[in-house]
Amino acid sequence: NAEYMGEGRRRKEMSCPFRDAQQAEQQGGPPPTMDAEIESANSNKPEQTSTQSRRSTEELKRVTPRQHRLERHDDPVHYQDYLRIETLLSCQQPISHQTSSPAHDEMLFIIMHQTYELWFKQMLHEIDSIVVIFSQESVPERELSIVVSRLQRITEIQKVLIEQLRVLETMTPLDFLDFRDLLAPASGFQSMQFRILEAKLGLRASQRLSYGGCTFMEHIRLKEREEVLKVDERKSLFTLVERWLERTPFLQVDDFEFWGSYRQAVHDMLNDERESVRANEMLTEEGKTKSLAELQSSEENLMSIFNEERHNELIERGDRRLSYRATQAALFISLYRDEPILHMPFRLLTLLLDVDDLLTTWRYRHALMVHRMLGIKTGTGGSTGYYYLRSTAARHKIFSDFFNLSSFLIPRSALPALPQSVVKKMGFLL
Repeated sequence: NAEYMGEGRRRKEMSCPFRDAQQAEQQGGPPPTMDAEIESANSNKPEQTSTQSRRSTEELKRVTPRQHRLERHDDPVHYQDYLRIETLLSCQQPISHQTSSPAHDEMLFIIMHQTYELWFKQMLHEIDSIVVIFSQESVPERELSIVVSRLQRITEIQKVLIEQLRVLETMTPLDFLDFRDLLAPASGFQSMQFRILEAKLGLRASQRLSYGGCTFMEHIRLKEREEVLKVDERKSLFTLVERWLERTPFLQVDDFEFWGSYRQAVHDMLNDERESVRANEMLTEEGKTKSLAELQSSEENLMSIFNEERHNELIERGDRRLSYRATQAALFISLYRDEPILHMPFRLLTLLLDVDDLLTTWRYRHALMVHRMLGIKTGTGGSTGYYYLRSTAARHKIFSDFFNLSSFLIPRSALPALPQSVVKKMGFLL
């Protein structure tokens, strides 16, 4: 339109500060500064600049990208400024460089940990957006695909976090000892972002291992402690996914009742396996007795899923966490994942497993690296070092209930067929 074309002409008429700087340098004169050029360009537009400075935050939120682009045509975005490169590169201040024995590898150590914190920030950015979507009364199918995409991004970041350890491992134990004593009592345990990340995913305070005989809260500063406590009080991703599962339709539609059909299928499958053992002429009587005993044990495990009272007892004991209704829904999604409407929910559950899996892998790789660097020395923050980190890999899992679902899967051939009326509803057929 005319307004945009007019702005375009004015932009062409403006001098280019970068070109002018090069010309001045070639002519032997001092290059004009960006600030001087912007100040000169803005001198004819005092009202516009004044209007921009008076805008409130809420007003700025209503400015469209196009309006923003037109208004700041005389203040071009520059790579260095946009990314705050100067500030970013000034954040590495090795402590050993303040002594008579500067340690070369301390720079690597700082950059690696700062990089981790930046990735944690991006992961939190993704998780926060997912939590907003799952906080709705119902989650539209289109938004579920967004959740899956962002969980996929989180898992890719986690893979990078694991691979980054290889770079840190280029530092030898002796290289680390050159500056390690200067870091005490600082510790990665004090990373507030990582603690918030764990809490937002769903790690409960009661699951956390003690650290040096104290809870991790006692090792972080008061302001950070308050921030983590606020996160603990909000609904975690685990809780929101659990509630979403509890709203799953199709568990009972018309004459179809999933739980009863599934229980009968499990019973029939186990009976067929028993008959197969008894009819196997290759087995001795002793072999048959042993195989039947193993089947009995398998049956007890499989049939335990149908005991809601027992399930709730296990939740009270801390051995299970997912509600009975949510467990039924997750199992239904896993068993009937080939149905079109369940593709995305199954992908979601799989990615939650991936997140937990990769988090556990990262913890264990971190523990191995610490073992390699420090042996069994005490950590700088007072923990048991390697032993503590190794224990968190086993104890700090969040979505264990989804891993355990595999115990209750049955072959597709044994799965009860869905009634045609249910298939039509699940396939969006009229």
